Order: sequence, then structure tokens, then C-alpha cells
Amino acid sequence: MIDPDGQQLGIKPLPEAQSIARSMDLDLVEVAPDANPPVCRIMNFTKFKYEEQQRAKESRKKATNIVVKEMKYRPKIGGGDFDTKTKKVSQFLGEGHKVKITIMFRGREMQHPELGRRILDRIAEEVAELGKVEVMPKQDGRNMTMVLGPDKKAQADAASAAKRAATDEGDAAEEPAES
Repeated sequence: MIDPDGQQLGIKPLPEAQSIARSMDLDLVEVAPDANPPVCRIMNFTKFKYEEQQRAKESRKKATNIVVKEMKYRPKIGGGDFDTKTKKVSQFLGEGHKVKITIMFRGREMQHPELGRRILDRIAEEVAELGKVEVMPKQDGRNMTMVLGPDKKAQADAASAAKRAATDEGDAAEEPAES
């Protein structure tokens, strides 16, 4: 038997252990039923359950849930649309999501898969500082797909490069111009 402070009280018969717990206005809880003899502890059981729930909640909060977002493009996409969709892909990667890029072909566009491949390569190149290609482009019926995943190392490198560029710019502005 263990008291609320963690001190061992020794081996006690069940009725005596229950009376000790009642006298302290606490509960007698069996914490190691497989031990010989079983180990019991005097504690506030409702408080214990509450703290256990809080620990479980905290561990669920820390668990990462990766969501796969999908962005669909067409082989004849306009420049503005391409830029808008690619910015959104960058945002998803920055948030830590995987992104599935789909190029949808219609009709005779199927005869030119290189157009779709070119778009996928361009997307991968533009988001290289945020993510990396996890599944290489492949033709799947009328669609061509590629999966990008967030790359923490590349994101950190890009952030440090941007910070360095900002400090270099600030240093150049402080230096007086020579006449």
C-alpha cells in the first residue's frame, strides 16, 4: 500500500487499507493488480481521472494530422490562374499539408502529355523552397498526378536565406554613398 505522498505503508489487509483511506477522505485504488501482492494507492480518484484526461488531450493536440490537399490544373491554363493556384499550393505546403497536383486532360489534349509534364515540372520548381516531390508525375487515365510534400529543411534554408538577404539590404542602406 502507498500513501498519497508516495510513501510505502507496507502490506495491509484490505479492510484496514480501506479504513485508512476513508479516514483521509480519499479513495483506495488498485494500481498494479498483477503484482504479488497487488499494489494499492490512496488517492483522490476523480482528480486522477481528470489529470489523465488532460494528459491524453494534450498528447492528441501535439499529434500531427497530415491532410492531402488537391489542386487541379489544365494543360492550357492561363498565366494568372497558374500563379494563383501555385500560390495556394505554396500556402498548403507552408501549413505542413501534402498537395496532390492533378492535370486534367480533355479530348485531343491526351495526345500531348508533355504539356502536363511541363506544368508539373514548373510547379515543382516554383515551390522547391517549401516542398519536395514525393510521388513523381504519372499518367492515370485522363489525368496526370504528382504529390508534393512539405520539406522542413528546405523551408528553414529558405527562411535563413531571406533573413540574410534582409540584413544585407539593411547594411547597404546604412553605408553612406561616396562622392
